[in-house]
Amino acid sequence: MIKYQHKKQIKKLLSILPFLFLVLVSIACKQQNQPVRIETLFDDGWKFQLGNIQDAEMPSFNDEGWRSLDLPHDWSIENLPNQEPGRVVGPFSKESIGATATGYTIGGTAWYRKTFTLDNDNRFSKTFINFDGVFMNCEVWVNGKLAGTHPYGYTAFHFDISEFLNPAGKSNLIAVKVKNEGKNSRWYSGSGIYRHVHLIQKQAIHIAHNGFFIETNKISDTNYDLTFTVDLIYDKANEKGISLAAKIFNPDGKFESENEIKIKEMPTDDARFSFSLRYANPKLWSIEEPNLYSAEIIVLKNGKPVDMVTQKFGIRTIHFDAKTGFTLNGKSILLKGGNLHHDNGFLGSATIDRAEERRVELMKANGFNAIRTSHNPPSKQFLDACDRLGVLVMVEAFDQWVRPKNPQDYNLYFREWWKKDLKSMIYRDRNHPSVIFWSIGNELNERADSLGYAIRKELVAEVHKLDSTRPVTEGVCDFWDHWGREWSTAAPVFTDLEVAGYNYLQPKYESDHAKFPNRIIVGTESYAAEAYAYWRGVKENSWVIGDFVWTGMDHLGETGCGNSKISEEPGPRVGLQPWPWFSNYCGDIDLCGNKKPQSYYRDVVWDKSKIEMMVHTPIPEGMVETYSYWGWPDEYPSWNWKGNEGNLMDVRVFSKSPKVRLELNGKVIGVQTIDTATGITANFKVAYEPGVLKASALNNGEVIASKELRTTGTPAKVKLITDRSEIKTSRNDLSYIQVEIIDDQGNVIPDAAIPVRLSVSGVGEIAGSGNANPTDMESFNNPVCNTFRGKALAILRPIENNKSGIITFMAEANGLETGKVIIEVQ
Repeated sequence: MIKYQHKKQIKKLLSILPFLFLVLVSIACKQQNQPVRIETLFDDGWKFQLGNIQDAEMPSFNDEGWRSLDLPHDWSIENLPNQEPGRVVGPFSKESIGATATGYTIGGTAWYRKTFTLDNDNRFSKTFINFDGVFMNCEVWVNGKLAGTHPYGYTAFHFDISEFLNPAGKSNLIAVKVKNEGKNSRWYSGSGIYRHVHLIQKQAIHIAHNGFFIETNKISDTNYDLTFTVDLIYDKANEKGISLAAKIFNPDGKFESENEIKIKEMPTDDARFSFSLRYANPKLWSIEEPNLYSAEIIVLKNGKPVDMVTQKFGIRTIHFDAKTGFTLNGKSILLKGGNLHHDNGFLGSATIDRAEERRVELMKANGFNAIRTSHNPPSKQFLDACDRLGVLVMVEAFDQWVRPKNPQDYNLYFREWWKKDLKSMIYRDRNHPSVIFWSIGNELNERADSLGYAIRKELVAEVHKLDSTRPVTEGVCDFWDHWGREWSTAAPVFTDLEVAGYNYLQPKYESDHAKFPNRIIVGTESYAAEAYAYWRGVKENSWVIGDFVWTGMDHLGETGCGNSKISEEPGPRVGLQPWPWFSNYCGDIDLCGNKKPQSYYRDVVWDKSKIEMMVHTPIPEGMVETYSYWGWPDEYPSWNWKGNEGNLMDVRVFSKSPKVRLELNGKVIGVQTIDTATGITANFKVAYEPGVLKASALNNGEVIASKELRTTGTPAKVKLITDRSEIKTSRNDLSYIQVEIIDDQGNVIPDAAIPVRLSVSGVGEIAGSGNANPTDMESFNNPVCNTFRGKALAILRPIENNKSGIITFMAEANGLETGKVIIEVQ
């Protein structure tokens, strides 16, 4: 390994004269529009067919009758043939092997094919195909020859296909077989090539795939060392005249610094090289100011560029300690976290860039500053969004090791593939400043026996080998899968973990700290209904660095995890519910991106709001409600209860103020004291009459905040709200349109359940639509969609790349004024 220390440059000279060497490099790289490597987004123009089709990998196979589509693609979200009410509805089928786990969707086997021709450029002797994610068990064939296989559905992989390609100018065929068979997932996985694909052409001497790492270290209050590690691949030993150059651009895109090393002689094998650069007064990456720098790493041979990669990165420091908690750039941060699965709701698992970004936007807008990617690596685009928006991430690798949770899950491949998949995850994601943990697993059956100890030790050592700059954690639960075993016997689980992940174990925080005072704990999963207790555990104990609720947003599958039920007797607080449930319904944010009751509650817990109010749906006399551990009472912010005049309604007010007052139509219903030592909820009984229900937070008799719920008028109009009225001419861009039923005063009618007809014209299509009702299968991606609590959602997507124009979207309902919106695509 070669180490170089950047020498200080004379500032006056820098302001007068740019670095001649790098100017020449830049000119050489761009001269005559000849890049030193070509990375092509390979998403367009694929053919697709469901079924295990013989000889589909062969160039001679006739795919004329196959469907044409663009990637990313998830076939499990598409409507099934032979629709039958009550049995096959949209993409849902009662015959689904995954049933409640996968939201009654269907997997199977399918093929993708694409033809392409390479230009006659003899500089590029190496061609690679990179897949960011295929679910699952895929085979990649090039011109009828097997390039490779990859079983895990969540890690990126690439193959060198150089030897399989035809000469330049001649057509090539790439065929991909995908098998999502059997019971292999505990949640909705989707099926197919659901993330992006790139074709990469390189020269003989090049930087290895994801073979570039930037490590930032604080040297003083003003100085940071940037250490660049580069893995080089080359055909010939003892190559001469090789050098590496690094060029840094600040968050505004301006060139700021550089370094170069010359390599006297290349080793006989592929090699790793390191060099450093001292950087003064950088703009640090943080949650509030997520400053991103860019680095260009250039490989030269005899002064001529032969390869170059560009990498975004952030300069920041992270530290974990039981006494000081988690600090980012020396500042204490409490992790306000949410667990997220990888699907994008009505789009399924398709990784459309804007959809990934919007999920992160929604999480941050609702108070979250951290996300756990349960229980698998996310897409690159998701982490890019976290980098840009300033959200911290725990990237998780696996949901199982060698003991299965389902017969055909990753346990079948773990022993052979875990090192490859761990390297894929870490090498791809290690330059993301948002990533602060690596998690090696979740609720493993073998977690606390000799087999688990041995596996964990290997995994942790491998993570440290691949990246020593971040701690390793694991989501660990109580022994519900080993009845009778005491929690105290789990102590050895945490021996090799720098941060202990606790799933639903808040009652153990203080007692475990007394036994293990140096243990750093993070709540990797928690119940929304117990958010206040979990958050007090974080705020009051430095060794508990954060809490991640299950879940931040609703996702497909794990059906009815957050259910509530009415019955004559209290029932068990069980999770999964059968058909027609299709989503988990335990997120703070619903499938349309709107707040659910627990999100309003959390606003008070996290001091985002002084007061919030919910009204429970009427419970028939003699009946009681039971909601699951992950669920929430069936309440929401509404004062529309026609037919219940005079009946007592259950009203809950959330506040940390000493007192709260409730009024109905100007008349005081009652005043209650809030004792924050025990909770933040005041319960009232209110006889319903239409009008205005008002809750006020009081401090020393003064109103410091209030919330009102008003009885609305009758439906008058369909209102459309777009997240953006202008989008790019890219299939990776989207416009999300909220559909609302409003009265003549513009108020959303919270109990409106009205069929709305959705239509689109112009240069776009409806990529997805539906409402937040976890049992309304009929509205899922249907042009006629019911509103749920007055709202629904439509997602518009450009119909093809590079085609500008307008998209006209309309939403119509009988007897109501039609909603219409125009989206510009440019």
